[in-house]
Amino acid sequence: RAPRRSSVLDDDDARTMAEAHLSSLGFWDDELRRIKLRFGRSFEPNLEDKVKPILQWLSELGLTDLEVRKVVVESPMVFRARLEETSKPVALWLKGLGMGDSQLSR
Repeated sequence: RAPRRSSVLDDDDARTMAEAHLSSLGFWDDELRRIKLRFGRSFEPNLEDKVKPILQWLSELGLTDLEVRKVVVESPMVFRARLEETSKPVALWLKGLGMGDSQLSR
């Protein structure tokens, strides 16, 4: 059975701002449920301090929208990451793979 493509969860009032934002970006209900199950506790990362910057950072790394969705669905713990602590080691790793400063500055 194909996942529902609706952007409205069954219990709309119980959605967090993070869920509402992901839904507005096209995440399916089934994906949002998997994110909530994998994230644990309640899925309430701060929208402005965590969700938006992390999504932007993933895009800036060159991931397509589909790849960003896959990362979020498979590893929603990414929203618990501290971007400053995460981005510096990743940048060093990417430099080690041959990526130049101009590519990293995007």
